[in-house]
Amino acid sequence: MRLTIDYSRARRVLARRDPILRDLMRRHGPCGLADSQHTDPFVALLRAIISQQLSTKAAATIAGRVEALLDGRPRPSAVAGVTDAQLRAAGLSGQKVSYVRDLCGRIEDGTLPLKALDRMTDDHVIESLTQVKGIGRWTAEMFLMFRLHRPDVLPVGDLGIVKAVQRAYRLRTVPSPARLLRLGESWRPYRSVACWYLWASLDNAPLQE
Repeated sequence: MRLTIDYSRARRVLARRDPILRDLMRRHGPCGLADSQHTDPFVALLRAIISQQLSTKAAATIAGRVEALLDGRPRPSAVAGVTDAQLRAAGLSGQKVSYVRDLCGRIEDGTLPLKALDRMTDDHVIESLTQVKGIGRWTAEMFLMFRLHRPDVLPVGDLGIVKAVQRAYRLRTVPSPARLLRLGESWRPYRSVACWYLWASLDNAPLQE
């Protein structure tokens, strides 16, 4: 399932089908979807757990402390070598410590096969990741977009997407997930690219569910 997004083609398709997205693309230039990819899937998931309910700055600070605690080489085996108290001292809540332990345990026992995720369908990746405590659908969708670089993901639970659609399309009411899905039909198979431009229209990062 390893896919490469043809951004030139994506922009042409989206511009032809949706004049509002066309205007956003003209305003914001080349798509930066791939710019912030995490190449290590474990680090991407670890940071996703750390960042829950935190500002970008606070999450980056705590992630730096945790990675320093792990000698700059975050691995499930390295996490096993530190205590819960050490993780809490680095800034993790007790609940997030339990989430990180569950993530590491599932990777170590093979129930979450990180190396196989690239070969799974989007739905199978979501199903696999959401078995981990603390990882919901939104986190799995961000993993699809920013780690696996999947081109056709539409996270209808993302507050930024909801807000951007309401503003860009001048909707009177907050769009429901069903309405977002209907609107996004014309963006296939490049819904991830459309989402990047919607986020860019807010000058904002993805917002958690």
